[in-house]
Amino acid sequence: MPSRVFAALIASESGVMTSAELSEQLKVSPAAVSGAVRYLAQVNMVSREREPGSRRERYRVANNQWYEALANRDQLLRAWEDTFRDGIAKLGADTGAGRRLAETLAFFEFLEGELAGMMERWRKLRAEQFGTGT
Repeated sequence: MPSRVFAALIASESGVMTSAELSEQLKVSPAAVSGAVRYLAQVNMVSREREPGSRRERYRVANNQWYEALANRDQLLRAWEDTFRDGIAKLGADTGAGRRLAETLAFFEFLEGELAGMMERWRKLRAEQFGTGT
């Protein structure tokens, strides 16, 4: 359901829809939309906002949402890295499990470093192609 809600939002002209609009378009219950939106908001794929002059919420997908979703992964990557370091310390770097954790940690550290450079290159390319920054 989250992928269907996300697809409906990203394919809409404005990138903004209410729960009722999503329910109607997708032919699903408001509860199904609510659960999907809750998940999408937790992973920074959509944001919630109040409809002006109303108590109803609208859900928005950002124009640069893929950038935002990846940019917000730094904290998650660091948390995993800390967990791997803790595991290596507890299991011992010379054990099979410790070596596997060390390799996994090295991969995540590599990924974190590459992601920063990639995001910077995207910001420049986006500005060139679309005239916008982040």
